[in-house]
Amino acid sequence: MPFFTVVSYKGGVTKTTTAVHLAAYLYCRFGSTVLIDGDPNRSATDWSKIRGFPFPVVDEKEGAYEARKYTHVVIDTEARPGGEDLKALSKGCDFLIIPAVPATLETKALKRTLDAARKLGLSTNKFRVLLTKVAPPPEPEGPDLRRELEAARIPLFNAEIPRLKAFEHAVAAGVPIYEMTKDVRTARRGWEAYQAAWNEIEHIILPTATQAAE
Repeated sequence: MPFFTVVSYKGGVTKTTTAVHLAAYLYCRFGSTVLIDGDPNRSATDWSKIRGFPFPVVDEKEGAYEARKYTHVVIDTEARPGGEDLKALSKGCDFLIIPAVPATLETKALKRTLDAARKLGLSTNKFRVLLTKVAPPPEPEGPDLRRELEAARIPLFNAEIPRLKAFEHAVAAGVPIYEMTKDVRTARRGWEAYQAAWNEIEHIILPTATQAAE
């Protein structure tokens, strides 16, 4: 039963959007997926109530019990963890996803969090940073942040999530982005970006699971 946790160092970095679309991908690919909403704002729960997701969203208080019923578990956590929190979260899941938005102040906060976590022994094999809300060229912030994090030897997804209004529209409609009936072309682009990220996760998780079985 793989556990995936989405955590952010601050608000507004598409943490819940990422958790919802990871759960959506796992459901579409494998079925038997649950999203545990551990964010005090209950954003994923509110989003799902508008129209209903194809997979269940449960409160964190029910999570330990409900998780036993499903093959894949995605956890949307509270924002702004400290280094100790990140270490504990990493130990409690198979893979940790950290969304990050390219912006100067946000980059500094992200690096402080990751530096603290690394000093506490957070394994670089168990997490990756996912660049989100990336503006199109010629805006330099996305490539600049990627270079900074690569120079600091922080694990990064090759995939990145573009800045698209379609994500906001999907929240308003109460659906994952692939179910959007308006601006379909842009919505498809957003969904394909998340699919690319999850394909990378599979290449990390599946070999590890195979080794564990052996």
